[in-house]
Amino acid sequence: MGEQKSLRDGPQRAQGLLSILRKLKSTPDQEVRILLLGLDNAGKTTLLKQLASEDISHITPTQGFNIKSVQSQGFKLNVWDIGGQRKIRPYWRNYFENTDILIYVIDSADRKRFEETGQELAELLDEEKLSGVPVLIFANKQDLLTAAPASEIAEGLNLHTIRDRVWQIQSCSALSGEGVQDGMNWVCKNVNAKKK
Repeated sequence: MGEQKSLRDGPQRAQGLLSILRKLKSTPDQEVRILLLGLDNAGKTTLLKQLASEDISHITPTQGFNIKSVQSQGFKLNVWDIGGQRKIRPYWRNYFENTDILIYVIDSADRKRFEETGQELAELLDEEKLSGVPVLIFANKQDLLTAAPASEIAEGLNLHTIRDRVWQIQSCSALSGEGVQDGMNWVCKNVNAKKK
């Protein structure tokens, strides 16, 4: 019976993201490497837990420099916290190689940091090792009244000037799971769209 209950916990949870990805993946033996980045407090850990269908009620801020790797049926999700640790920035490059998809998470309610988050994103898009890698931007925390809409963020970050890769901005709430699925469907469709 235990099994049954978990399926009824709600469609969002039962649809563990990795199971969707599995269905959509073209070649079963290929490892898909997803890099999940964003400023501290953007909601990466909560998003990760949504994706992995873990309990998200207790999340503590990620301390210091942190990499989480989730591996499941041929998917490798590397998650980074890129808070204020600018000095270790050069080391990240070792992990950029062979990334299939970049997911960048933004706290839509934290307008004071839009400039900072835009700068981080611009630097990532300039990275040679990430050149041509499709990028999904999650405009997270849309459940907050103060959240800026995705269209406003896209404009503020000049996303329309990105020409060297496919990109998408997706409103979401990592907390409720809303929009996460749509974003991941886009990831699946574009996982092989890397422009050489």
